[in-house]
Amino acid sequence: MKINIGYEVIYDCPQPTPMILTLNVHHTRVSDLIIPDNMITDPPIPITAYHDSYGNWCSRIVAPKGQLRLSANAVIRDTGQTDSFVPHAKQMPVEALPDETLVFLLGSRYCETDRLSEIAWQLFDKAPTGWMRVQTICDYVNQHIAFGYQHARRTKTAWEAFQEKAGVCRDYAHLAIAFCRCMNIPARYCTGYLGDIGIAPLPGVMDFAGWFEAYLDGCWYTFDARNNTPRIGRVLIARGRDAADVAISSTFGPNTLVKFRVRTDEATELENYLQNDKPNILSSFYY
Repeated sequence: MKINIGYEVIYDCPQPTPMILTLNVHHTRVSDLIIPDNMITDPPIPITAYHDSYGNWCSRIVAPKGQLRLSANAVIRDTGQTDSFVPHAKQMPVEALPDETLVFLLGSRYCETDRLSEIAWQLFDKAPTGWMRVQTICDYVNQHIAFGYQHARRTKTAWEAFQEKAGVCRDYAHLAIAFCRCMNIPARYCTGYLGDIGIAPLPGVMDFAGWFEAYLDGCWYTFDARNNTPRIGRVLIARGRDAADVAISSTFGPNTLVKFRVRTDEATELENYLQNDKPNILSSFYY
């Protein structure tokens, strides 16, 4: 299947403002792109890029004074399969874990393992180890937190989400990650596109999604405490310890977010025809 993905973000800056942007599809999915997710700026400005310490592709710009529009419209090929379900995947003892996974056992900005450790052991000590323990954590978090955009807060941590029992997808992910780490399971935060493909449309505006990966049996596996069911069409943008490592924008000066729009949906028959036979027309159609 083919999936349309893209975004439009408009900032208003009272002065030239340096920014770091993490908006491009992760390098592990670049080969699936049919139409690349090239960032377009209006007005045109220079863009430089680099890989951060987690392998995410980041762009550097200096936003000019006034409004700056950032956008991309891409098409990506997807298997159409749901997230993996591997219930036999085992938990590895800490001493057997690869060195590069150990950082994902530690507390981080939004995942306070020190405050949640005793709670985690009380809740999940009797749960089966491995995949089913991670799933038990997801089940608990899914039921414990009430979803609502009115509960969103940039500074909210896993501990606060646990106490307040409300949040958005990143809060579900942060709490599940913190619980996994408390139970000696490496877990890392993921952000990307996730449309309503294969399910009834969900209420609310489209946004980037937050989920997590847990390290079991020598592999990283996708889990989603917010939706708590295998989904189709997940497109990764970035991974890190928590949302602090994968912010879509880090700005170094005053600014106002004027517009924010995300698109991710399955391509229609007309769009498939244009993509296969009329690439130049498609480019004009999107931009």
